[in-house]
Amino acid sequence: MRKFKTESKKLLDLMINSIYTNREIFLRELISNASDAIDKLHFASLTDSSIKLSPEDMAITVSFDADARTITVSDNGIGMDADALEKNLGTIAHSDSQEFKQTNAEAQGDDVDIIGQFGVGFYSGFMVAKQVKVITRAYGSDETNCWSSDGIEGYTIKACDQRDTHGTDVILTLKDDVEGKDGEEGDDYSRFLSEWALRDLITRYSNYVRHPVQMEVSKTRTIEPPEDAPEDAKPEYESYTELETINSMTPIWKKRSADVSDEDYNEFYKSTFHDFEDPARTVSFHAEGTLSYDALLFVPGRAPFDLYSKDYQKGLALYSSGVLIQEKCADLLPDYYNFVRGVVDSADVSLNISRETLQQDRQLMAIARRVERKIHSELVAMRDNEREAYEKVFENFGRGLKYGIYSSYGVKASELSDLLLFWSAREERMVTLAEYAAALKDGQDTIYYACGDDRERVSRLPQVKSALELGYDVLLCTQDVDEFTIQAMRGYHVDAVEGEGDDARDELDLTFQNVSSADFDLASDDEKEAATKAAEDNKALLDAMGKALDGKVGSVTVAAHLSDAVATVSASGPISLEMERVLSQDPAAADNLPKSERVLELNANHPVFAKLAEAQAAGDTERVDLYASVLYDQALMASGLPVDDPIAFANNITKLM
Repeated sequence: MRKFKTESKKLLDLMINSIYTNREIFLRELISNASDAIDKLHFASLTDSSIKLSPEDMAITVSFDADARTITVSDNGIGMDADALEKNLGTIAHSDSQEFKQTNAEAQGDDVDIIGQFGVGFYSGFMVAKQVKVITRAYGSDETNCWSSDGIEGYTIKACDQRDTHGTDVILTLKDDVEGKDGEEGDDYSRFLSEWALRDLITRYSNYVRHPVQMEVSKTRTIEPPEDAPEDAKPEYESYTELETINSMTPIWKKRSADVSDEDYNEFYKSTFHDFEDPARTVSFHAEGTLSYDALLFVPGRAPFDLYSKDYQKGLALYSSGVLIQEKCADLLPDYYNFVRGVVDSADVSLNISRETLQQDRQLMAIARRVERKIHSELVAMRDNEREAYEKVFENFGRGLKYGIYSSYGVKASELSDLLLFWSAREERMVTLAEYAAALKDGQDTIYYACGDDRERVSRLPQVKSALELGYDVLLCTQDVDEFTIQAMRGYHVDAVEGEGDDARDELDLTFQNVSSADFDLASDDEKEAATKAAEDNKALLDAMGKALDGKVGSVTVAAHLSDAVATVSASGPISLEMERVLSQDPAAADNLPKSERVLELNANHPVFAKLAEAQAAGDTERVDLYASVLYDQALMASGLPVDDPIAFANNITKLM
């Protein structure tokens, strides 16, 4: 027996027990090696006319023997002689495939696609096997050699006569099953010794290997009844086996878009990502140059049930030359596009020694940037050309786009703001910020918005009605992230505002204003002057109401323009009423909940205000206090905020009645 070197033994032990974290990938690695062997022979045939190959002859065969507890992966590739066995399997982490790629980088072309990058893939077999045997014959050689090892001490290489043609058989003798103890899960190696299990591993990890991966599969067929069988005889069946190609070989993302129908894309999406609805958008693109890759992306037609749960995992499936590396590579998608599903296939991405995780390098970052730009451009195209479909997409995933602006502290606002949609109170439809800006009143440089949990209720806010009466549009925001997103955006830049004459403006920086803020004021100079005078004339009343609501509001004022409402609650300072409402829904923040500085605004033109003034003039302090409490609670309810004491509110209404 030839001994492994000390450092090789340590590396082998580390690799078997630490480098690979998923035992299932052993078959992926062996199939990838077999594919490389076939490609090497194919490459040799391109430069040596004496090598006669038929594409039909290039195949990989997987078989198993449950009684012997063996799994065999066979290929008819270039094979190895004794020296190659010593070099490639006797030295751990030596990669003949990587060496081949570097030596023949310019000559390979599209006909050869070497997968292997590191020399440890073969040794992943020891994760499940107690003995690995390699029977191989090099092309053009009359000698067959056998390499054998238990993965512990060393290996043997000797001549044998177990193979008649060129190629390689890798035979794994699986470890014995281990029962779990003390609540810990055991090791079930026998689960790999079934047709179903091997088919599943092949289709999951090696479905797009360029060569056929074949297995003898069990089938049944009807036995032809004898001629004299009665008409009501029951049909009889027999079992048989047939060699069947398991993998599909050609990935759909490698095909030209013109050669793939929408139905094919939809079927691939639904079967691969387990959805029952067609995708809302399909994007296929190919990049060549210093970094080459294929990408096939899908915008789902509906939001998955767990999209906003902590268990949801974003990411695109990452392949390298058709071999699945990561089922969900999170690094390829930013969080705000986490709803996108799809595939990226690149032979240029640097992989780590186990191929299970990626090195954080410039190639991966470059692909991620390109994917992000492509998603953005496709969403913009949907917004402009398929508005109804885009509104459905935004309904499903718009919250994530908004959160992307908030979580980046506004850094992503320039990229994502034009993808946002808000309900226009005036237009009664969803509009973009650019569309809102295009309909600005002359001289308007502010985007007005109102927040709440229900669109219909928000549209009836006194401030919203006042703005509409004065000809201003208001965006109605009903998602809990809206206020935080708008605060993070701080403003919106418009390159040009369309219009005629003085209404047209070349460039404009718009600010946002919540109509429920205390400094919201669209009143005319005359209305402001009248409100100031009413406040001065009724200073004693306002002070008395403020005293009655001590601790609940910072002040009681007269509003300059409040439509037909008698009173409303607004907020002064950085914490808006909507922020307080959203933050109050978090039980963990109950003790340290930031409060808005509330202001009760009164309509001096409303008949109720006259009643207040009468009660104040008559010295009826109790009635003034009662009115103040009722009006404040009514204003809270209209703003979607909870009443501090519902029982006291009901009792006050009873007193008034």
